[in-house]
Amino acid sequence: MMDGLEESPNLLAEDQTKPSRSDTVDLSADTSLLVDISDALSEREKVKFTVHTKTTLPDFSKSEFSVVREHEEFVWLHHMFEENEDYAGVIIPPAPPRPDFDASREKLQKLGEGEGTMTKEEFSKMKQELEAEYLATFKKTVAMHEVFLQRLAAHPTLRSDQNFKVFLEYDQDLNVRGRNKKERFDSLYKSLTKSVSEVFLSGQKDVDCFFEHEKSFLVEYHTRVKDSTSKSDRMTRTHKNVADNYIQISGGLTGLATIERTDLDKFFNKIADTFEKVRKLEARVSSDEDLKLSDLLRYYMRDSAAAKSLLLRRSRSLANYEAANKNLEKARLKNKDLAQAQTAQQKACEKFEKISEIAKGELTDFKARRVEAYRKYLVELAELETKHAKAQVQLLRTCITSLKEEN
Repeated sequence: MMDGLEESPNLLAEDQTKPSRSDTVDLSADTSLLVDISDALSEREKVKFTVHTKTTLPDFSKSEFSVVREHEEFVWLHHMFEENEDYAGVIIPPAPPRPDFDASREKLQKLGEGEGTMTKEEFSKMKQELEAEYLATFKKTVAMHEVFLQRLAAHPTLRSDQNFKVFLEYDQDLNVRGRNKKERFDSLYKSLTKSVSEVFLSGQKDVDCFFEHEKSFLVEYHTRVKDSTSKSDRMTRTHKNVADNYIQISGGLTGLATIERTDLDKFFNKIADTFEKVRKLEARVSSDEDLKLSDLLRYYMRDSAAAKSLLLRRSRSLANYEAANKNLEKARLKNKDLAQAQTAQQKACEKFEKISEIAKGELTDFKARRVEAYRKYLVELAELETKHAKAQVQLLRTCITSLKEEN
């Protein structure tokens, strides 16, 4: 049953002539550094991505090259950007999610176990649906990894990072291993510290009205888009369940036509054929809602979390700047370590002003990118929903007309 799903030499072959899969973000028109994932190999425990780069930048030794990377190396690259204080004022593109095909494999396994409880036709249709679901999940996984790299390549600052160049150009294994227990504990500790800092700094009154407004907006926006993502997923699953139910209804009607051998055979067959066509339309509705709405909401939920992290880094810098001002006042009162306090205060001031300047541009760009993406995808989704609804109405009308003629 799992043949062809565990190891796929080129699951993206059919997409090579189509437009780029990375449509959830509006990327720069600059063509001096173009990155895409030209191929991907799915194995039981991992996915190997072939990262293809084409560039005219003099920093690279070649104009076109490809390397093979695994998910852990994408996570490593994201971690390097987050840990670099030079990018404290930048919205770091969210790391791609870990490839997870367990749900699809589990469904296929359950289908195999229940093969004896359904007709051969029902089993074949359900198997095709699950295989299509597996392939769609695989393609989305590849697309999210591709978007991450393309966001970095399109950013005027991040694209020049040395670690990014190594990731794209070094044709050997980066030897990025999984984290050990100590590193996982450190990661958990940092996460808890970040949460505590976020709570502590949430009551901090910002002197800049722009950032005060952005902080309030992003907290509310992230909560709402997270809730919308969950609701959109439920809606998509419901449409998918309806399509699956149509398979059973169609199979049942076909079975009645075969068993009964009455004057109703033609009616049963025509209605069964109509349900099969409606099932395909319903599956397309589910797929379109998943791609055009759920994936869009999910991406910007993660991107808004990255924007919140930017504001948190700026708040920490502001807190450090205020602390440096207090230390300078104390040094002046005591007339002790004055030069050292002045230097620390100046550095804290320069860092805070630099982060603020960069962050303002980043947040403004984030808003423009987000609004344009929502407008584009919601319009496309509405057009597709209308198209599918009209097709379903036409199918039902045709079926009714055909049944009347038989009568």
